[in-house]
Amino acid sequence: MKLKLPNPGLDNRIPSHADLERMEKEEAGERPQWDNKAQYLLTCVGFCVGLGNVWRFPYLCQSHGGGAFMIPFLILLVLEGIPLLHLEFAIGQRLRKGSVGVWRSINPYLTGVGVASLLVSLLVGMYYNTIMAWIMWYLFNSFQSPLPWSQCPLNANRTSVVEECARSSTVDYFWYRETLNTSAAIDDAGGLQWWMVLSLIVAWTLLYVCCIRGIETTGKAVYITSTLPYLVLTIFLIRGLTLKGSVAGIKYLFTPDVSELLNPETWLDAGAQVFYSFSLAFGGLISFSSYNSVHNNCELDAVLISIINGCTSVYSATVIYSIIGFRATEKYDDCMENNILKLMNAFNYPETMITPNNYDEALTFLNQTNPETIQELQLQTCDMQFFLSQGVEGTGLAFIVFTEAIIKMPVSPLWAVLFFIMLFCLGLSTMFGNIEGVVVPLQDLKVLPRTWPKEIFTGVTCVVSCAFGLIFALRSGNYWLALFDNFAGSIPLLIIGFCEMFAVIYIYGIDRFNKDIEFMVGHKPNIFWQVTWRVVSPLIMVFILVFYFVTQVTKSLTYLVWDQESEGFPTLDPRPYPSWIYVIIFILAGFPSLAIPVFALFKFIQNKCFKKEIKENTLNTVSAKIQMNDKIKF
Repeated sequence: MKLKLPNPGLDNRIPSHADLERMEKEEAGERPQWDNKAQYLLTCVGFCVGLGNVWRFPYLCQSHGGGAFMIPFLILLVLEGIPLLHLEFAIGQRLRKGSVGVWRSINPYLTGVGVASLLVSLLVGMYYNTIMAWIMWYLFNSFQSPLPWSQCPLNANRTSVVEECARSSTVDYFWYRETLNTSAAIDDAGGLQWWMVLSLIVAWTLLYVCCIRGIETTGKAVYITSTLPYLVLTIFLIRGLTLKGSVAGIKYLFTPDVSELLNPETWLDAGAQVFYSFSLAFGGLISFSSYNSVHNNCELDAVLISIINGCTSVYSATVIYSIIGFRATEKYDDCMENNILKLMNAFNYPETMITPNNYDEALTFLNQTNPETIQELQLQTCDMQFFLSQGVEGTGLAFIVFTEAIIKMPVSPLWAVLFFIMLFCLGLSTMFGNIEGVVVPLQDLKVLPRTWPKEIFTGVTCVVSCAFGLIFALRSGNYWLALFDNFAGSIPLLIIGFCEMFAVIYIYGIDRFNKDIEFMVGHKPNIFWQVTWRVVSPLIMVFILVFYFVTQVTKSLTYLVWDQESEGFPTLDPRPYPSWIYVIIFILAGFPSLAIPVFALFKFIQNKCFKKEIKENTLNTVSAKIQMNDKIKF
């Protein structure tokens, strides 16, 4: 017995296979198309492979058993990521529409799925391009020697360095004070920072120029933005392997802790990382695939891009931890030198008396003979494993850890420029997909006049996003961005992904979908696709969604604050969110998710109250339009 929900009128809402063949020839000069297959693949790779592959995946590996994390990651990549990626490619290519158009064609009650994707793309794009502004600010400051984050500035009297910098570090001070000028609480807005406003405007302007004509312009840009990061990563790997301690970092990353496989958090994080690293449910991939030829091999595309994405995550983790290994070794050596210097000064030893090789023996001997003196020296504990285990993710990795490692390299401005150019390209290619996920649904929804060209739709999107994004240019902007990152792109994406798969398999119909793929690719999907689409992938998404929701609800919500008045400064101080912030969280996570049932309810009421008008408009279907065109021609 096959489960398929009733879906009347579907044949009238979607083109037949014969119609598709005819439409492809007729639209050859009207509808945008990819110049070649490489352009399409590079665009999809650029959208899928983003900043998260560089600064989140390495952290998850390090914090979940190193090499052991690869096992659940690869398993869930195969069972969750690839099936949904193939489904989005196939349905976009079959129906030749954006996210709103695709789900509305399958069933008008599903319009909210496309609207939810639009809202998530809009919210994520607003804060994601703010990170681009930060990257541009650091890139601009990299063209000088010495680098501005390599030394503390002098105080107003020019008698010593600024106290806040002296109590923390040069990289911390440049990030939190010189760049963000961060306040001590999320409800302390502190006003707009002009340099951040300027960087934000430049970032959105540059994005608009690249996206001004949709894939006609982004398709050209991806030749650089999607390939340059791999070149820079390779350069950093070669340079990293020549640095002292790099191999120790790589070994630490991949040394497996098999016990982590029994930890549910490991599987939860692996599933979430797979989902987010593929940029699924944003709507951009559906739009990109709709510009393909109807006989493009979307199955091969899904497998190929999945392999590239997974390998990129592992490759970037190797590069990042080769540099983190160097940084940890530098910290270890500095710690040893300081301790040795204290011992030699305290006991009047000659310079070569105590070395790193005999330090432990000398310390043990002196601790037995002069324990009081050793206690007064307050020696630091120099543990290489501790320095390696100081894993960080996100902005902490890019703007603090990596910048600290860069200033210890010879010709540091060169490596800073290369690093931030790489991050900029990764972020820009991802934003291409975000903009596509907003502009195309806006056109499908007819929110703005259809006569407007795509340049105006793109411009309106960029201007509105930039205006709302000014909240991230406040002194409290960093806290707002963390809030958006935690909630705007989490639960809604999981809900949308589940609804997409359920809609195609159980509303559109798996049998119809199989025939569509056979028509497009030349063969029916094999047993792997059947099992994952029908059962495995939906169950995995439900499992991740439930556990993610439970963990978010049960834990107390806090955010990390840079406050030099706190006792643990310069360690970030965890503080509870103010009570009104839960309204913002509901807007970020709830509004996109609720768009699905709200639009379904609206359509239901519309059908009940305006049935007569809807019947009169039945000509507004794909098949009817094609038939009318034929009558006009003949």
